[in-house]
Amino acid sequence: MSERSERALAKHGEGCNCSQSVACAYCDLVGLDEELARRVMEGFGFGMGCMEGTCGALSGAVAIASLRLCGTLPAGPTRKKQVYAVCGQIIRDFQAKNGSVICRELKGAGTSRVLRSCDGCIQDAAELLEAALFAPDGEKEETA
Repeated sequence: MSERSERALAKHGEGCNCSQSVACAYCDLVGLDEELARRVMEGFGFGMGCMEGTCGALSGAVAIASLRLCGTLPAGPTRKKQVYAVCGQIIRDFQAKNGSVICRELKGAGTSRVLRSCDGCIQDAAELLEAALFAPDGEKEETA
């Protein structure tokens, strides 16, 4: 497990929701103040709408990926396509690993079949984000 994944899990243990946990573990690498990251990501926890939507940890990873790419690539349609491609790959990889991207399904609400714990989702989202955009030592990779 990477240092950033461990940081994300620690944030969760400190009371951050899944989305905040991932975003706060990487916010310094994209120039985002941690308090602002917490505030922005608060509504994305618990699957956006009481487990009805996308996993919060995955939402946090997508937010950081967007900030990272928008901070390094020139603005315009090409950047938008690149952001969508990277974020889409993170989402597809998370889906393939866990069987869903929907919080309700991941937590087994209504089925009693838990696909992945919150801590597992946080770890997966952080590691997929890191693999897509950040070097193992936490330094930024060149993306251009």
